[in-house]
Amino acid sequence: VQLVESGGGLVQPGGSLRLSCVASGFTVSTAAIAWVRQAPGKGLEWVSNIYGDGSTSYLDSMKGRFTITRDNAKNMVYLQMNSLKVEDTGAYYCAKYGDAWSLELWGQGTLVTVSS
Repeated sequence: VQLVESGGGLVQPGGSLRLSCVASGFTVSTAAIAWVRQAPGKGLEWVSNIYGDGSTSYLDSMKGRFTITRDNAKNMVYLQMNSLKVEDTGAYYCAKYGDAWSLELWGQGTLVTVSS
């Protein structure tokens, strides 16, 4: 059972990236998956969720810029990030919720750097 992220990289302010998270050992269509990020020198910050029923939620500052989606056939979850800002720089992790809405399974993360 694991999650593996990809898609990070260097992008200029105002640019876009799409992060991918492939799951193995469980089915994303019935799971609640989160994207969580960590800026350099700071703590973890929740970004977005996608739930088993396909509904989504976002941190207020991400609304309108970030979109979380899911491809059930590929067992993958994505985070489309548009209008990126320097402060979006950090490591981005996908994680699976377990009982009591704790994040029980984490990927290794993918690094996003927004810089001119």
